[in-house]
Amino acid sequence: MNGVDALRDALKRAAIAIGAPADVRPNLERPRDPAHGDWASNVAMTLAKPLGKKPREVADALIAALDTTAAGVSETSVAGPGFINFRLSTADLAAGVGRILVAGESWGLGTSGVGRSANVEFVSANPTGPLHVGHGRQAALGDSIAALLASQGWKVTREFYYNDAGAQIANLAKSVQARLRERAGMPLEIPEGGYHGQYIAEIAERYATEFPGDAKGEDLEQVRAVAVRELRKEQDLDLRAFGVKFDKYFLESSLYTDGLVGKTVDRLVKAGHTFEEGGALWLRTTDYGDDKDRVMRKGDGTFTYFVPDVAYHVTKFERGFTRAINVQGADHHGTTARVRAGLQALDMGVPQGYPEYVLHQMVTVMKGGEEVKISKRAGSYVTVRDLIDEVGRDAVRYFFLMRKGDSQLVFDVDLARSQSEENPVYYIQMAHARLSGIFRVGEIDPVTVTGEGVDWSALEQPEERELVKALLDWPALLANAADAAEPHRVASWLLETARLVHTWYHKCHVLGEPPRVMNARLALAKAARITLANGLGLLGINAPDRM
Repeated sequence: MNGVDALRDALKRAAIAIGAPADVRPNLERPRDPAHGDWASNVAMTLAKPLGKKPREVADALIAALDTTAAGVSETSVAGPGFINFRLSTADLAAGVGRILVAGESWGLGTSGVGRSANVEFVSANPTGPLHVGHGRQAALGDSIAALLASQGWKVTREFYYNDAGAQIANLAKSVQARLRERAGMPLEIPEGGYHGQYIAEIAERYATEFPGDAKGEDLEQVRAVAVRELRKEQDLDLRAFGVKFDKYFLESSLYTDGLVGKTVDRLVKAGHTFEEGGALWLRTTDYGDDKDRVMRKGDGTFTYFVPDVAYHVTKFERGFTRAINVQGADHHGTTARVRAGLQALDMGVPQGYPEYVLHQMVTVMKGGEEVKISKRAGSYVTVRDLIDEVGRDAVRYFFLMRKGDSQLVFDVDLARSQSEENPVYYIQMAHARLSGIFRVGEIDPVTVTGEGVDWSALEQPEERELVKALLDWPALLANAADAAEPHRVASWLLETARLVHTWYHKCHVLGEPPRVMNARLALAKAARITLANGLGLLGINAPDRM
């Protein structure tokens, strides 16, 4: 049993002893001000009414009934209307460092998802060009969300949904065809809605080499196939450079070739949630919270955008994914209610709120104090490869994750390149490198530091207590971040913990101290090094031993 569980258990026993119901669950949280103690609880206020007493009277009674020895408590106090503050003994608090050393790379991992499968779909870019910075933010978010879920025991599938059908792909083929005709000496006529980047000319060149007998691209279907193939290949290279690997690629076209769209529509009709009006087939999405009913099949027989999305998510549910998370741009906000309504209308047991959506805002790239809008190669937008080439993968991933997805993000290239405390990813990685440097300078193999025989009461400095608490909070923070699908919580925790590491490093010497102190601080250094590396790894960021 860890320290907080021991305290909660002791507090529960004390509450029952003064008349609280047996199912009482005392809450514990960190006080905002460390001077108030290590843990605080409002249980006295929640019990005041059922016990018929004032909150401070309940608090005093709880303290009197509390087995402080079992809870490792050295000091208690009552604040405000009835908050109880607890300060743990140094030895009991710091003993948690030993648990970190035993767990090692598994420190923080949970089991809440064991036996369940999750699907995280992200990027899902049309194969019409290199990945832009918005796709990069999606890639960082989706990959990290998948890693967070896996840390809690979920069996996770990272999925890429290829929109390989529709008007955009047709315009891609016509754009390449226009470049082929230009190569053949004809005037360049990019179609309306077409693509102008340098990469289009490169695809045309490859096509001409592969099919010399079709120099003008007369076989438009063949041009389309080559263009999609080449851009899928390029996007895969971009993702590889970003450290992202997918388990499954799902083609939108397969929903039509396999008849899944038609089958889904038929099921909705049979379920009785559709009606015909104006020559179109409608779905009564208002029955499921949408602001108005939606057209499924237009008068010309074609399907509206959300229908294949419903069919696609039927496959996710039928593939056994009890949790499905879609990472998409904020412009997809309008489709969420429709897709969920379609799944509910099928009456196949899909839970409400399935799938979950993580919608992200746009990324503004700044360099030299000015916004950067154009990539030489893409022609009209900044690519994720541009950023990786400028500042490196680690900085790109951290910057994309340091804010909640639904917040606007300004990517400052100059800051991301700087080697200073103002650069958050550099600051965090430097903390890990400094911890590694302690062992390197001291010529100590970290493997030999096991916590065996350590006098934990030696970690008595305020900077040490705060660092220990942060490290011990890691498992709960990680579990909550996974449950909420919010990697920015990990990014924020890493930055704050790095600050605690740097403060401790400067104020508490390790090497050359008396053995009692040095051994305890070596254990703390190793525990912090382990936990920082675990957190960085979940975000797909390196934990260097030297900077």
